[in-house]
Order: sequence, then C-alpha cells, then structure tokens
Amino acid sequence: MGQEITQTQFGPGDVERFRRALETETALARHREREGGYSSRGPIGGFEIEAWLVDEDLRPAPCNAPFLEALADPMATPELARFNIEINNRPRELTGRALSAFHDELSATWRRVRETAEGLGLHAVQIGILPTLAPDDLRLANMSALKRYQALNEQVLRARAGRPLTVDIVGRETLHHVHHDVMLESATTSFQIHLQVPAPMAARHYDAAIMTSAPMVALGANSPYLFGADLWDETRIPLFEQSVQCGGYEEAARGPLHRVGFGSGYAQDALTDCFEENLRHFPILLPMHTEAAPERFAHLRLHNGTIWRWNRPLLGFDDDGRPHLRIEHRVLPAGPTLIDDIANAAFFFGLVNMLAEGPASALPFTQAKDNFYQAARLGLDAAIEWPGGPRRPLRRLILHELLPLARRGLERLGIDATDAGRYLDIVERRVASGRTGAVWQRRFVARHGRDFHALLASYLAQQETDLPVHTWDDAC
Repeated sequence: MGQEITQTQFGPGDVERFRRALETETALARHREREGGYSSRGPIGGFEIEAWLVDEDLRPAPCNAPFLEALADPMATPELARFNIEINNRPRELTGRALSAFHDELSATWRRVRETAEGLGLHAVQIGILPTLAPDDLRLANMSALKRYQALNEQVLRARAGRPLTVDIVGRETLHHVHHDVMLESATTSFQIHLQVPAPMAARHYDAAIMTSAPMVALGANSPYLFGADLWDETRIPLFEQSVQCGGYEEAARGPLHRVGFGSGYAQDALTDCFEENLRHFPILLPMHTEAAPERFAHLRLHNGTIWRWNRPLLGFDDDGRPHLRIEHRVLPAGPTLIDDIANAAFFFGLVNMLAEGPASALPFTQAKDNFYQAARLGLDAAIEWPGGPRRPLRRLILHELLPLARRGLERLGIDATDAGRYLDIVERRVASGRTGAVWQRRFVARHGRDFHALLASYLAQQETDLPVHTWDDAC
C-alpha cells in the first residue's frame, strides 16, 4: 500500500476503467513469467520496519509528520496512524557479509530515528502491539494525512454497508471489541522481510516461505497483549485479519477468501497465479485509474497492495527498470531489537533457500496453514506437522531439524560463516531458552502485575541496548 492516490471518491465508471486496466496488466504479468520477461537477479534481501512513536508517558504520540520532517530520510515514511512510521533499507545481494551489512545500516538509521524522536520529546519503539495502547487511540483523528488511507477507510466501510468491524479473539483470555473504522489495523506493527529471486525460482521460494511461516511466527512472537488482555503469543495475526475485512458480500459472492489471511494455496508453478486470483476473487477497493503504460503494472500493484496475504507476492522493478518478482514475508512483529530482527531474517533466508529445493506438496497447504495459526497462538509451545515424521513440538523441530537446514542454506547462498553463526546462534539460544518477546512480556507481568507503563519502560530501556531478547532481565 505504498502508492499514494489523488482522489478519495469513486464511481462505477472508475471501477470499470480500473478493471479493464487490471485485466490487461494481469495477463501481461502472467505472459512475462511464462516467456522469461522478469529480472534474473537474486537472491536479494530487504526489510521494512514499522515502529511506534510514544510520548514521555509512553502513550501513542500522533506526531509522525513533524518527526519525518525532522528526520529528513527518504527511506522513512508514514504509516496508517500518525503514531506509526516505517523504516526501509537498501536491498542487498544475499552473499558474503550481507547480514552484518544489513545490521550496520539499520543500526545507523535507527540511531538517527531515536535521536530525532528524543529531540521532539518522544521515543521510538519496535514492538508488535504497544502494551499502553487504548481503544480511543485508534480514532480517525489519528489517521495519517494521506489520501490512500482515507479512501481505504471509506471503501472498506462502504463494502460493509456501514457495519462496524468486530474483533473476537480467544487466547489465554478473551477479547471482544467493536470498532467503527480501519484504524484497528494501526495497532499492529511488523518487521517485513523481502526476498527477490530469479523469476523461474520465485514460485518455489514463495511456497517455501509459506511452509516456514509457522516456525517464524513462533520464534519471533512479540505481541501477547491487546487493550490489557492476554491473548495469543502473536496477537497481531488475528487482530490484523479482523481489522480490514470487507465483510458479507465479498465472502458470500467471491468465495472463502479474505483480504488479510494465509492465502488459498501454494503457487506451485507460477507466482503470477496469485495476481490472477486477486483479479478473480477480490473486489477493487481503490479504483484509481492512471494512464501509465501496462508495462508499469500500476493497477496490478495498487490492487495487490489492498490484499494482505501473510506471504505476499510483489511485482517491482530493478534499478535498470526491468520488472522483478519478490516475496514479502509479513508474519513477524517488530522487535524486540534490531539484532533479533536480523537473526530472524537469517533463519528465514537460510531455511527458505533449502526448502525451495524440495516439493511444497511434502507438507499439504492446509497443514501449513494450521501450523501457522497454532504457532501464532501458542508460540514455541505449539506442536506442528512437518514432513518426515509425526506431529512434534515446534521448539524441538527448530533446534534439531530446521536450524541445521538454515545453516546449510546460508552456506549455499555464500553468506560469510562468521555472520551466519553469529545470527543463527541468537535464534538457537532464544528457542532453547524459550524466551521470545512475548514470553519476556508475560514474565514481566507475572512478576510486576499489569503495569503496562512499567513493562514498556523496561522493554524500551533494554531495546536500546540492542542485546537479543533471550538475554533480557525480566526483573527490571
């Protein structure tokens, strides 16, 4: 959803013009995949980090406009809410000391982010769901001043015939909440991993990313609390899925697909099949027609940006203008620290590289989907199905089978052995100890009670050390 639009009101003619352009671009995208018309570069990695701005009381601070003006970094952009920002990095070939280079670049950027926030009397925080967030913070007055967000809100509510959005989450506790706009989405912030590979390999890597989603969401879980309720290890997952549902007519008329979800199946042979599914099954939310040439895929990209698969295929462009296919892995929350983020990415890049060599059918898609939701709910305590054996504890599977695969995958990519060891060792120690961000938050509450201000103060102080979360003291 990075594309800005120039209008917020649309009529039937706008939808029809957009649909014709979308049909043309979708056919062209598929034709190019069949005929070898995409970039052969890769593997290339990149990231998006979404973060919160909070005030001295550690409450959401709707100040991203003055913050971004002061930061003056083209790699930083606003998010849906005025208290959220997004930080991007430069894509990099996955070889040599790429992991350290990612870490160094993001550390330098994050240092500027913190210093800029402090100059405005604010703090920047990486966390999946802010523990001090209250329902009243999620109001339209706190929406960022971009037309695409206003239009998204209007179109989602129009599709729902004005009916409010309802959140029902059953975890360790139960939460029922009714909301009247899409600002619920802004309660979730993530660390998104991008992976570009040569187009002939894109579908297999996409399927491997789907298989990898369960262990990734478990080892990276960092969102146990919402509005004071203790829910899933990664509560972002059900919250985001329920925050932008267009409702009745879409599901009834188009089938059991949701705009936010795990998807309908593996890509198997062609990643652009996902774009055809977008065309067939998802009504157009933002019919902003442009006169851009079909080869720019402007309509396809805008439509795809309103469909949030947890593994989302993207069509982008290399620096020389050649189109490429890449995967956006969206299951991880932000934080707890940058070194944890890069460790998670190292595991993802290595494991996906290995799993892409085998058939995704070794793990049925329905089982990969069930694994994902079990892992999001229970974290490292989940048990999942995996090829080569019966259902087994996820923690044991990661330690004894998946981490060795990830190490081999990084070696085959040509990642420096010291780099690979440094970051995968962090994942190993976190999984062995069981101390994810979600577990750390719950242990803090068990010791100190539900003082979410104190929890966030301790979390923020330890985040600023950039020490991995498994080393954090929950007595602080």
